[in-house]
Amino acid sequence: MLRRLLTVLAAICTVAGLAVLLPAAAAGAAPTCVAAWNSGSVYTGGMTASYNGHNWYAKWWTQNERPGTADVWRDEGVCGGGGGGTTPPPTSGFVVSEAQFNQMFPNRNPFYTYAGLTAALGAYPGFATTGGDTVKKQEAAAFLANVSHETGGLVHVVEQNTANYPHYCDASQPYGCPAGQAAYYGRGPIQLSWNFNYKAAGDALGINLLADPYRVERDAAVAWKTGLWYWNTQNGPGTMTAHNAMVNGAGFGETIRSINGALECNGGNPAQVQSRVTKYQQFTQILGVPTGANLYC
Repeated sequence: MLRRLLTVLAAICTVAGLAVLLPAAAAGAAPTCVAAWNSGSVYTGGMTASYNGHNWYAKWWTQNERPGTADVWRDEGVCGGGGGGTTPPPTSGFVVSEAQFNQMFPNRNPFYTYAGLTAALGAYPGFATTGGDTVKKQEAAAFLANVSHETGGLVHVVEQNTANYPHYCDASQPYGCPAGQAAYYGRGPIQLSWNFNYKAAGDALGINLLADPYRVERDAAVAWKTGLWYWNTQNGPGTMTAHNAMVNGAGFGETIRSINGALECNGGNPAQVQSRVTKYQQFTQILGVPTGANLYC
């Protein structure tokens, strides 16, 4: 009855040339949220996406520019219904939320964006999606713990010891070092290094990283993809990939072996091992899962 009276009142005022401000409830529920924003998708002018309980309108071409932080997006208002109440932000499908990611890396370099990480996940769809919920979260925690150790808490994008830079060119490889002898230093979340690793990672990802290794320190999604490439496909000095170590029950210690082997394991450097384990314990606690067995190598 109230809605009908308000509608009639609005019509009368319109005829009389008067403006009327109706209560929000009379204006109807918020519009439906359109398809969720995807950091890896390209949006051109006029396209829309939903993010953080709002619909957004792209004013021109954009990719990986989060709505609300880039001028390219115009806020079209609250979406999701419920009389104007906001809806929870769309999720990336990753078992680690953006809030948890920020809790894990409170001092991270702005280069290492959560959006860059979630954009990279499609390259290895088995990562943190294999097994039960506990295993998925344990794998995500294990990856991020090792990443944290390698980068000082996602602070360092490139290797800090520049004296090492010329040493990562294996000139015996038939393709050599086309970007220069000192171009293949450690970069990204697992500090990808050596010309042969840039070649292999680039081939797997469909990116010519041998010719342009600097892309790993320019593009957050590419940087994350190189870390996921190593994690999911390389045994390193171990006997299995870090991914398989976590999903097959070998334990966190085997991920350390796959990354740094004898340099740290079997008494090689107990302090470094402990640093990785401590981070893993912290991150599993944030995600609300047990650590599982075999933490050390």
